[in-house]
Amino acid sequence: MQVLQVQLEVRPDPAEVARARKWARSRLAGSGIEADEPIAETLILLVSELVTNAVVHTGRPAVLRLSLPGTAVDGATVRLEVADRSDRAPVPRCPDGDATGGRGLALVDGLADRGGWTREGAGQRIWCELDRCERPSDAAACTGGVVAYGGGAAAYGGFAYEAV
Repeated sequence: MQVLQVQLEVRPDPAEVARARKWARSRLAGSGIEADEPIAETLILLVSELVTNAVVHTGRPAVLRLSLPGTAVDGATVRLEVADRSDRAPVPRCPDGDATGGRGLALVDGLADRGGWTREGAGQRIWCELDRCERPSDAAACTGGVVAYGGGAAAYGGFAYEAV
């Protein structure tokens, strides 16, 4: 199977989040993932969360990378990575019910099939993967038993993390 790998440099500006979502949507068309597939909207939400964390909480440029299947293949994996130059490791947060932030990576953990973070040179890379299911009857098998929006490998220990 052919994999299409693309990347976008992101400036440390909250306006970049919308640009990253638009860019990611435009890349899906060539991968065989249709805009109305549940994985497409989940992927765009994950892009939004990870890019937001990078630009808002690190204040440094970042690189968004997507690894997409080159064609429509049942069971293919889509990988999303955001690498930044922050030297601070993610720190768990447990926001209270009224907090307006702090839930981003907990959301990623709940939506992705796998995810985590690694040190990379002077920075870090936060990543997640989604398994693609074409047929609705296969969705539960590919999303950990939850149709459309599921998964969650507990890679972040059930907490929201952000670089601080």
